[in-house]
Amino acid sequence: MFVLPTSPDAFIRLVQDRLHHNTSTTFAFAANGDLRRLSAVLFLLGTGSNGKPHLILNKRSRYVPQPGDLCCPGGGIAASLDPLLAKGVDLPAMPLRRWPLGSWWRRHRRTDLPKLALLLAAALREGFEEMRLNPLRVKFLGPLHAEHLVMFKRAIYPMVAWVDQQQRFIPNWEVEKIVRIPVAAFFDPGNYARYRISFDAGVAGAPEVPVREFPCFVQRHNGETELLWGATYRIVEQFLNTIFGYIPPRAASLPVIRRRLGRCYLGGAPRPK
Repeated sequence: MFVLPTSPDAFIRLVQDRLHHNTSTTFAFAANGDLRRLSAVLFLLGTGSNGKPHLILNKRSRYVPQPGDLCCPGGGIAASLDPLLAKGVDLPAMPLRRWPLGSWWRRHRRTDLPKLALLLAAALREGFEEMRLNPLRVKFLGPLHAEHLVMFKRAIYPMVAWVDQQQRFIPNWEVEKIVRIPVAAFFDPGNYARYRISFDAGVAGAPEVPVREFPCFVQRHNGETELLWGATYRIVEQFLNTIFGYIPPRAASLPVIRRRLGRCYLGGAPRPK
């Protein structure tokens, strides 16, 4: 059984240190190039009502692609806006300037720092739009490796962050609700399962194989069940392995959860006018 640090400050220091020493994150893009295939997300951590570390996720609304899925706040790069915001995240009191490792990056990874600033700015902007996340309350802890989506031909760059003194978020139309998962719950093998998905006939973009299985995490709280799978699951898996050396149980040994995805899954339902 994994034992987490007993205080938020100790948890933050552990995450920050392990990210710095256990990852050699690379940014395989040009900051002034074609950014349409890039996304930046916040791997957002904070304390729950019990004072313990939680992962804070959004549940996608029915009006966006992949409705009902859990995801990190974030999205695509706004080519006309985010390069300007990238300069702002390095101003005094902003997350990049307050990051203790920022000076190390300025000395040793000077050419990568503008890319990091761009990704962090995009993720913070999306966090504000989707859930009214206050960027002044965010502590940046470091980047994770990119997650590459084959189906959508997109690279997702996770930015690990801790949110201070903001417990209430206001979701916009893209977000059904905010879901908090205790970090300790990810170390319980009983919370994992196999997600067996079948697709309705005629689902645009669906894989040729009619039934596929994926590892997933099952969140049960107050009589409700949420499933974490896909790219967000893999980002969580990377975080757990990088910070704690933890690997979730093998999928072959897990119980099966079945679901059929309908025609609106890859596109979302029309938004009411």
